[in-house]
Amino acid sequence: MKLIGSSTSPYVRRIRLLLADAGQGYEFSDLNIYGEDRDQLRRQNPALKIPVLYDGDEVIYDSRVIFRYLQEKLGLAPISWKQENLLTIIDAANDSMVAILLSQRSGLDTGEDRLYFNLQRERVEKSLQALDQRVDEGEFGVWDYPSICLYSMFDWGLFRGLIDAAQYPHLAAWLAEQREQTGVANSDPRDAA
Repeated sequence: MKLIGSSTSPYVRRIRLLLADAGQGYEFSDLNIYGEDRDQLRRQNPALKIPVLYDGDEVIYDSRVIFRYLQEKLGLAPISWKQENLLTIIDAANDSMVAILLSQRSGLDTGEDRLYFNLQRERVEKSLQALDQRVDEGEFGVWDYPSICLYSMFDWGLFRGLIDAAQYPHLAAWLAEQREQTGVANSDPRDAA
């Protein structure tokens, strides 16, 4: 297997953590998708998104689809509809934080009172509040794909300075407890930045 992506991407990290947890070896190709490797990404995925997984003749795009592929191929436990809903909340927060970061990098003032930025900030805040409560209720007590996604998203938000951990005490404590999980240290985006 070969995984194409960026070592700073939370979506790539979730697949790296899943593969590490499953004990599945793979080759990782770290791309600078907003720089010199943009043409390579264009050739790898017409949607211009990462990660991309190569497994023999199979080419799989998008982290959620890659998870489904790996779940079937590696015999991983299926996730419930409740967990699918948790993934939707995680992805909503992550997608909005990516939109905010890209807007900031484009020179836009994301703190402005503008509909687009207001919606992104609100989505992040409400999603993280809900996830903080779910952590407190024990819904992330097992290290599985939803937990991996939550870890990758929340840690990335902290890494990019988009989240104040003090506002989400249960999430912050949970994150600290997960730091010893397989692959977490080896996939830390701070080491690549």
